[in-house]
Amino acid sequence: MDSTAQQQAVVIVDLGRQHLRLEQEGRILLSAAVSTAAGGAGELRDSGCTPRGWHAIRARIGDGCPPNTVFVGRRPTGEIYTPDLAARHGARDWILTRILWLGGLERGRNRGGRVDTLRRYIYIHGCPDEIPLGVPGSHGCIRMRNDDVIALFEQVRVGTRVYIHE
Repeated sequence: MDSTAQQQAVVIVDLGRQHLRLEQEGRILLSAAVSTAAGGAGELRDSGCTPRGWHAIRARIGDGCPPNTVFVGRRPTGEIYTPDLAARHGARDWILTRILWLGGLERGRNRGGRVDTLRRYIYIHGCPDEIPLGVPGSHGCIRMRNDDVIALFEQVRVGTRVYIHE
């Protein structure tokens, strides 16, 4: 089998285990703890839940940015996250280092209308080191340690499939 026929890598997010893995041809390329929505699984807009089903990475944001780069509206603010910065900004939902913006692939489940993952701005992204992983806590996104999100970012491309399940 030539390289163009190789199976593409897939990201699998297990909501019950709060775990993400990157697999290709039966091999695990990356395995990491995550934190998904405190509100659990769900697809509705404004639910604060993490959407299930098949998705694809629609945009890769932050290539070349230093670890702990702060993003607002998918743009780097010029800030580098520190606990001092966090103390000055209270309960801000920190999106750091890299963003993998997800788009749903299942019309009526996670794509279109009130269940559109892309329009809900659901990402895989970095978070502050002091935020616990392995337990739900986000507003719908999938949070990862900064080193892990950099490693994932370097191994995926736009179009990589992402499967989120309970």
